[in-house]
Amino acid sequence: MSKATTCKDALAKWAASAGVAPEAAERVELTGICPPIEKMDSSLSALKACRHLALSTNNLDKIGNLVGLESLETLSLGRNCLKKLENLEAVAGTLQQLWVSYNQIDRLAGIEKCSKLHVLYASNNRIKDWAELDRLSSLPELEDLLLVGNPLYNEWKDNGALPQYRVEVLKRVPTLKKLDGQPVDVEEREAASK
Repeated sequence: MSKATTCKDALAKWAASAGVAPEAAERVELTGICPPIEKMDSSLSALKACRHLALSTNNLDKIGNLVGLESLETLSLGRNCLKKLENLEAVAGTLQQLWVSYNQIDRLAGIEKCSKLHVLYASNNRIKDWAELDRLSSLPELEDLLLVGNPLYNEWKDNGALPQYRVEVLKRVPTLKKLDGQPVDVEEREAASK
């Protein structure tokens, strides 16, 4: 079995192919590395100018080592093995988009620290409780939420009750402009405010 690729090695390969020093790059893509990255190590802290960090399609089981990414606005961690949202404090003041679809996340604890978050893509995870969506009510700028493929969504879909599901989500997150890829309409917003 192949040894996992370290972030340090992946960054070196990326820099060689991109022709940019990682510490000067605004966008760093370490997606689909083979063998996959299994741990976010301290080499990521050198990415001071990075605004978009993509680590999707690897084998990460936890979020870590975001200290030093003081410009980070978009963090892409889809298609990994994440079970929870953690260690986001270091980027909570700048993070605007968090992409964590296709993981194993069942709780959104920790998301409330990300007060600047505009976009949360969390489709195809294991979120099943409304209490987890209640956590999103503390995010004043959240406008775009993707929950398709979670047990919570699937239950309402299977019962033919997606319109009611959308209203229930809007009751908890009234700032949304887009839910599951569809714009929020005036009727939904009015129903949620009643």
